[in-house]
Amino acid sequence: MFQRGLLMSKLFESININGLLLSNRFVRSATWEGMATEDGHCTDRLVELMVALAEGGVGLIITSHAYVHPRGQAGPWQLGIYDDALIPGLTEMAGAVHDRSGKIVAQLAHAGLYADAELTGQAPLAPSSVTGFTQNVPEEMNPADIGQVVDAFADAARRAKTAGFDGVQIHAAHGYLLSQFLSPQFNRRSDAYGRGVSDRARIVLEVLEEIRSRVGPDYPVLIKMNTGDYLEGGLELEDALTIAALLESAGIDAIELSGGTGASGKLSPVRTGINREEQEAYFEDAARRFRNQVGVPLLLVGGIRSYSIAERIVSQNIADCISMSRPFIREPDLVNRWRSGDRSRSTCLSDNRCFVPIRNGEGVYCVTEKRR
Repeated sequence: MFQRGLLMSKLFESININGLLLSNRFVRSATWEGMATEDGHCTDRLVELMVALAEGGVGLIITSHAYVHPRGQAGPWQLGIYDDALIPGLTEMAGAVHDRSGKIVAQLAHAGLYADAELTGQAPLAPSSVTGFTQNVPEEMNPADIGQVVDAFADAARRAKTAGFDGVQIHAAHGYLLSQFLSPQFNRRSDAYGRGVSDRARIVLEVLEEIRSRVGPDYPVLIKMNTGDYLEGGLELEDALTIAALLESAGIDAIELSGGTGASGKLSPVRTGINREEQEAYFEDAARRFRNQVGVPLLLVGGIRSYSIAERIVSQNIADCISMSRPFIREPDLVNRWRSGDRSRSTCLSDNRCFVPIRNGEGVYCVTEKRR
C-alpha cells in the first residue's frame, strides 16, 4: 500500500516541455562544479558527475553555467560553450546521460560585471558602468556589444543542439549579465535597453528570438530568472511578473524561479543550516504569483530539502517541477531513494562547504559526506 501511494505521487508523473518528456518532476538546478579545464572543455569528471545524476533518477539535469563568450567567464574551471572546439566534450556529456536514459539541458550564461577580469584579461562588460559591486569598474556596453552578446547566446544554443543536449536554459538570474539588464540597480541606461521594465527586458527577448532562429520552434528553450533581487533598488516581484508574461508571449517553454544576487547580502532569503520545513522553499510565495500570471511550466528552486514540501508544491500546482542543487551534491541518488519509499529529508546540511574545494581547484563535492 505504501509503495502504491508513493508511485501515485505527482512527483513521479511525467511532464512534457515542448516535446521534452521528463520521467519525473525532479530537476537538478545548475551550479558551478569547477571541473572543466582552464579553457572550459568538458572533462571525464564532469561526465561522471552527470552520469551519477542520471543514474540517481533525476528527471532533468541542467548543466553548470556554461559561458557563451570568453569575456563572460565567471570563474576558473567553468564549463564553456563559446567555441565549436568545445562541442566534442559536450557531445560526450550529453551522450553519456542519454545512455542512462537521462535528459540534460545546457545552461547558457554570461557573468557580465561579475566576470573574472584576471581570467578574461579584459574589463567586465555590464549594462551600465556601476561601481561598488566588484573590485573592477565594468565597461558599459554599447549597441555593438549587445549585438555580440545576443549572437553569442544564440551560437551557444546551436552548439548545445549540435552536441545532442535536449534543450537549453538561458541564465537570467542571480545578478549575471542578463539579470543585470533586468535590474534597475544594475541597469541605469537611458536608451532602448534601459528605462522601463519592457526596455530592460529587451535584450533577454532578443536572446530568446535569436536562439529560436538557430534551433527552431521545436527545441526546448527554458529560462532561469529572479523573482526578485532582494537588493535595494533591484528587480522587484511585480516587474518580474511582467517580464515573465513577455517571455511567455515570446515563446519561452518553461521558467525556473529563483532569486537574489551576489550583492544581496542580508536581504537574500537564501539560507544555510536549513533544518526545518518552514525554512524551505524560499520563493514559494512568488511562485504562487507566477502561477497566476503565466501558463508555461514552472520549475521552483530554493532550499527544498523535504519530500513532503516537494510533494505539496507540485500537488497544489504551485510549480510543475522541483529544482535542487546542493542536495544532489551530497546525494546524487536522492530521487531514487525517495522513489524506493525512504522519504526522509535530504541529508544536505546547507552549509555551503561544498564550494570550498571548487575554489581550491578540487571540484565540487560534499565535504561532510567525504569525511564520514
